[in-house]
Amino acid sequence: MPLMQSDDIAVVSAEQVFEHLTMERAISALERALKSGLKPEDSLARSNVPLAKGSFLLMPGEHGGYAGVKIVTVAPENHKQQLPKIQGNYLLFNSDTLHPLMLLDGVSLTAIRTSALSALAIRHLAATDAASLLVFGTGPQALYHVKAVAAVRHLTKVTVVGRSVRGTEALLAQLRNQGFNAHQGTAADVAEADIITCCTSAREPLFDGSLVRDDAVVVAMGSHEPDAREVDDALLKRSTIYVEDTDTALREAGDIIIGIHNGTITGEELHQLSPLVRVGAVPRRGPAFFKSVGMGWQDLVTASAIYEDIIARPSDAASG
Repeated sequence: MPLMQSDDIAVVSAEQVFEHLTMERAISALERALKSGLKPEDSLARSNVPLAKGSFLLMPGEHGGYAGVKIVTVAPENHKQQLPKIQGNYLLFNSDTLHPLMLLDGVSLTAIRTSALSALAIRHLAATDAASLLVFGTGPQALYHVKAVAAVRHLTKVTVVGRSVRGTEALLAQLRNQGFNAHQGTAADVAEADIITCCTSAREPLFDGSLVRDDAVVVAMGSHEPDAREVDDALLKRSTIYVEDTDTALREAGDIIIGIHNGTITGEELHQLSPLVRVGAVPRRGPAFFKSVGMGWQDLVTASAIYEDIIARPSDAASG
């Protein structure tokens, strides 16, 4: 599908984001950036700007010849008008001249980069023969997390735990249509899962962390709010804990902040993603737990991967 052009800026639709950024490409781009020296701890922090009917979420980044910013709108009442709660775009620039290069759909970019980051952690933490995935949630991130995990591990079973019967059935139908052996489950099924992903808007723990196997990997990505959590203290107390960046986690990750407040863990127990990718996992105690909140460098890396794919395929560019 041809790209639109506006004053030499490529305008990339959601459909084109998915075309140019496969899950495997996104995972590889994130891994390559960390291995080449990108330091999440040096990344620019996000800003949340209140508005009358919601807020702007601004996520800037700069690395490898590119700079960019994602502008996402969060409008809690949009469901009343059958509109998405979250909308937005990403604007990519040349970091030397700050000339704009590309405007692309931010929601599709977020969908891929978020699940790709989880898969990158799973690639480095899960057993090579991990084959069973338990997913909490039934929204878009639940679907993309199944696809992302399938890109790094051969899945033989996917279990879905959702609050809504209708939502759960819809996700199961999608997964089965895409060839996954998918079934409905309950929170108690964490006891059997190799990999557990939490993709919800929950503000309280989803399951009993004492049931999780010592060799399992748990990923929680559902919130970046300091008072919301998807996992309990029982899991934190047993786990080897990884985060994107320590300072960011201490500022935004409710799963971590609440655990520290309760005296279950300390900030010194947190391990960062970049050394995991570059060097390998630290000696493990119990399950591996990865908590992500999303950072601007992830949008930048995946957006620049799309741009580089586009300029490598000039026949996609439209005239006028």
